[in-house]
Amino acid sequence: MKMRCLDLAALERLAERLAASLAPGWRVYLSGELGAGKTTLARALLRSLGHAGAVKSPSYGLLERYTPPWGVVCHLDLYRLSDPEELEFIGLRDLIEEDPLLLIEWPEHGAGVLPPPDLVVTLEVCCPDGRDVALSGISERARSCLGELLSTR
Repeated sequence: MKMRCLDLAALERLAERLAASLAPGWRVYLSGELGAGKTTLARALLRSLGHAGAVKSPSYGLLERYTPPWGVVCHLDLYRLSDPEELEFIGLRDLIEEDPLLLIEWPEHGAGVLPPPDLVVTLEVCCPDGRDVALSGISERARSCLGELLSTR
């Protein structure tokens, strides 16, 4: 599923629609070049899930954990990861056992160690304030979610 989000408000509306379908245990990969809007989308998803506080970019600490009323959400930014094995040091296995919603930026930096995604969101800058967004459902539940999104578009 592809769409064009011409401004921040459109990206936030997409996050609201996605958030309505997400559930604990989902693994959402957020891909795209620097400045494409991965963290912006993660912030909008967290707000749509009920998180009212600040949402920091986890660029330096790799991981930020949130507990909105909806459930546990872990936001990872792997841009600075030099070796996928470093994910063991932040307790990735234990984290996965908790079954939170995982929002993972730069998942390619964790290749071979990360669990497979349910949903891959790829963002690409298309104009000064706009983004092209491609949504790929990998798991059956994600494909079902995308089918619902298409039907309500």
